[in-house]
Formats: sequence, C-alpha cells, structure tokens
Amino acid sequence: MGSVGVVTPQSLKLAAPLPLQSGAVLPECTLVYETYGTLNADRSNAVLVCHALNASHHVAGTYEGQARSEGWWDNLVGPGKPLDTERFFVIGVNNPGSCFGSTGPTHPNPATGRPWGADFPVVTVEDWVDAQARLLDALGIEQLAAVIGGSLGGMQALSWSLRHPSRVRHALVIASAPNLS
Repeated sequence: MGSVGVVTPQSLKLAAPLPLQSGAVLPECTLVYETYGTLNADRSNAVLVCHALNASHHVAGTYEGQARSEGWWDNLVGPGKPLDTERFFVIGVNNPGSCFGSTGPTHPNPATGRPWGADFPVVTVEDWVDAQARLLDALGIEQLAAVIGGSLGGMQALSWSLRHPSRVRHALVIASAPNLS
C-alpha cells in the first residue's frame, strides 16, 4: 500500500468572524488543513478526519526535508489503505485554539496586536465543527461521504451528525464519548 507522499499544509482565513458557543467571537480565524486524494466532479467523495486532542491537521504523508514526519494516521490514509485516496478526498483540519497553526493563543489578538495568550476564548467541540463546516463551504463541499475521528475527534464526528445531519452520510466514532468530562 502506498503513501500519499510529500504534502504541504494549506490555510484558509475565514471570510467572516467565527461566533463561539461561549458568546465570544473570533474576529479573525485562520484554519490550517491538508488534503489527500482528488475531489470528484460532484464533490461527493470527501471524508473529514477529525483529530484528537494532541494531534493536528497532518493526518498522512510526510513533509519535504523532514525525516520521520509521517502524519498521525499515515497507516490508514493513502492508495489502497482504508481511507483510499484513489477513491476518497480526505481532509484534515487543525482546530482553532490549537498550537499547530490555526488561530490560537500564540496568534495576535486583532484588538490589541499582541498574542491572545490566556485571553483566547474558550472553544468547544461545537465551535470546531462550525469552523470545519466553514472550511467545507469554502471548498464547495455540501455533504461529506463520511466524518471520522477517535477520542476528541470522535466527539467532533458525533457533533457533526447532530449539528449538520444533512451534510454527513456516515459518521465513524472511535473510542469516544458524547461529551467532555
């Protein structure tokens, strides 16, 4: 089974502020993501892989010039693998508030120009799903073939099925729970 090879992260600045469940708003939000495979003509083969707490958008492949930089689910994503990139367009997104590139505490607060730090608003699973939905909108994807995740990623997959049921054909929830404890 093959690898997706060398990959390059992409970024999307959301076109509008991101309202959060807490009542706060991220006035500016950039999402870092990677894609693997090809989106088909009717945009029906997209699979969103949601990451757990300590992971990122880097689901598969390697980074050029970086030894041992395989994505955290590299064994599952690629040609001939369970998430077959000859069949599916796989998307990994880094969640807002993370330390892996998407807008988070180390990024500038537009109101002050200084890093958000401890003033970064609390973000929830629902906020991450809403941000992911905005990315899919920007990519022109109306419905996912599947959303999949383990642990905290599984919570996101559950939230997708509740918040956006018409946008998800299948949800795969692995080693997860319905809420944070």
